[in-house]
Amino acid sequence: GHYISVDTSYEGEKAVLFSPDLYSEEWSCVRLIYQIATTSDSSPDPARLNLYLRKEGESFDHLLWSAKEPSDSWLIASLDLRNSTKKYKLVLEGEMGQDKSTSIAVFEIKITSGYCIECDFEENHLCGFVNRWNPNVNWFVGGGNIRSSQSVLPKDHTLNSALGHYMYVDSVYVKHFQEVAQLISPKTTTPMSGCLSFYYQLKQESSIVFTVYLRDMSGFYEEIWKTDSALNADWALAEVDFNAPYPMEVIFEVAFNSAKGGYVALDDISFSPVYCSSQRGTPFNPANAGCNFEEDLCNFYQDHKDGLGWSRVKVKRNVYRAGDHTTGFGYYMLANTKFTSQPGYIGRLYGPTLPGNLQFCLRFYYALYGFFKMSGTLAVYIFEENHVVQEKIWSVLDSPKGVWTQAEISFKKPMPCKVVFVSWCKSFWDCGLVALDDVSLSLGSCQAADLLLPSPGECTFEKDECVFTQKKRSHGSWHRKMGPTPTSYTGPKGDHTTGVGYYMYIEASNMVYGQRAYLVSRPLRGTSGKQCLTFFYHMYGAGTGLLSVYLKKEGDGEEIPLWRRTGEQSISWLRGLIEYESDTNYQIIFEAIRGVSIRSDTAIDDVLFQAGPCLEVEEIQFSSGYPDSLNEIEY
Repeated sequence: GHYISVDTSYEGEKAVLFSPDLYSEEWSCVRLIYQIATTSDSSPDPARLNLYLRKEGESFDHLLWSAKEPSDSWLIASLDLRNSTKKYKLVLEGEMGQDKSTSIAVFEIKITSGYCIECDFEENHLCGFVNRWNPNVNWFVGGGNIRSSQSVLPKDHTLNSALGHYMYVDSVYVKHFQEVAQLISPKTTTPMSGCLSFYYQLKQESSIVFTVYLRDMSGFYEEIWKTDSALNADWALAEVDFNAPYPMEVIFEVAFNSAKGGYVALDDISFSPVYCSSQRGTPFNPANAGCNFEEDLCNFYQDHKDGLGWSRVKVKRNVYRAGDHTTGFGYYMLANTKFTSQPGYIGRLYGPTLPGNLQFCLRFYYALYGFFKMSGTLAVYIFEENHVVQEKIWSVLDSPKGVWTQAEISFKKPMPCKVVFVSWCKSFWDCGLVALDDVSLSLGSCQAADLLLPSPGECTFEKDECVFTQKKRSHGSWHRKMGPTPTSYTGPKGDHTTGVGYYMYIEASNMVYGQRAYLVSRPLRGTSGKQCLTFFYHMYGAGTGLLSVYLKKEGDGEEIPLWRRTGEQSISWLRGLIEYESDTNYQIIFEAIRGVSIRSDTAIDDVLFQAGPCLEVEEIQFSSGYPDSLNEIEY
């Protein structure tokens, strides 16, 4: 047969292969048979094979999958594509890296309707299922008129004939008790829940244990099905509720307790997005367990026995006290706002009930003001439903004052539970203020969530400048920075993403009044319809100049102004929203102009491009012209 491979004569370039326009209203599975071969052991910049999804009407491609592990045989990757009403293309990209001896090849790409986890074992790639090799017991392919002495089954289940195939494990080679054979499914690549069904046969002379597990990426096993001891000389149907909110593998495991163990056969694994048993309610939606406090407390509440230790507050834009984390001028929760005659206070904010036996990642932002001793001023507890058991899973150790800092905690509890944010201090003199905002909960551990591919149009500047580059020449430059800027009374104290990460800013000390610095995106794909650009900007300092955003269309000399702010705006990171359209390829340009003094450090962070119109409107409207008064503060 034929395969395609990347031409290695072009150095440092990417090889790109496009599919035709595809369209699938049903869920489908892309299978890719590929190989990355190399002669060298390790390279600092290895070759990569990437697969992107390019949706109609979007400027950015979604990275579906990426591989860089070299191998000496063909490998199979299986990727689920969710059903969509839009046309799309698949884009295959080969990056050669530094290594001259590498080759990247693709043997087959196949798109089938259905789920990647489904299999009838009729094709030789076995749908990407693999046997975990064991010296004595293994899963084998049976049927297809392979008259092996062990293949005791006359017919498979799919075709109901001797020509069909199935998987089986036989006890003939068992040497020791408790040996297990494992058949491992391809990893799920998108959240899915529903009913997993399969057919099996079990012939036993003494005990065989046939079990189905889910295994997550941290290696944690959860048993979801086990055979009862009844004999099945014919194909029997098994159905099991299956919930994979984060990447998981399904493992079919057979354990023999003696050498005369008989055999187990498996065929026709299929999946339906509806739970098998009607008792299962709707799957838990983690979005209901978070809150940005803009409208209300969402599903959070306080116990009136404690008194109201937490209040929902908002701060007008000013240069003394930071606003909320969500937009810079919205609401957040503040503990200890009412100074009472009591010596101390306690505030407990309870979250909604979470189901047991699921892995969660909790993220939230907090900021502390005016404490002498930081430690213990804010803690997170898990209350099990019976309210008897409470466990402290996090508390503040030390953090920069007045900076919104992100915390993330992974936890898993067997019983339903609640997250409780507790703020307290013993004596009035120790008490400062504790602020809390943007609580979010996701399924899977935080480490697993960090491994997920970033959303395509997002740039947090944590690793690099993403799609942006400097336009140098005689201009000033943008710098990528962590922590506070060197000049006092200007610039942010920390970034917006986590409080301890990176942002881009202009250092006014190295520039002169009126000098400009440009941050330009690479050319982005034009699409029909509206696009929404969200970003956070920081303009604090008595001498602050201008920040503008422009749209430059390909072939146009003129840049179209989209957004502008003049002068000092706030000590907080504020959110900017821009709605724009461009049907030709275009670039987005951030332009900062240094103001009258060195207290003019302007910064940006967390840039996000999204397809479709903006869902909210920005509070402050376009401010025109050059400074009338550089120090207007709205009280």
